[in-house]
Amino acid sequence: MFFTVATVALAFNLTIEGLLNAATALPGSIAMATSFAGMFIGQALRPRMQPDTFRRWFLIAMIFLGIYLAASAGFTTLLS
Repeated sequence: MFFTVATVALAFNLTIEGLLNAATALPGSIAMATSFAGMFIGQALRPRMQPDTFRRWFLIAMIFLGIYLAASAGFTTLLS
């Protein structure tokens, strides 16, 4: 309940300050949609896999995500 109220309040305040408009809301909406899709896929796979196997693949995916984010930040820093 608190998370939902805080999120709505944050969106309201950002809109009033002019920081939340269509240009900034669209990427956030796409990111939320992909996050929900990932959670749905994870919930569908979890009962079909052994807990250790699911945990291992989840952590491997998080490691690759971290490597991607670090490399992306590194390339951005080097190019600027």
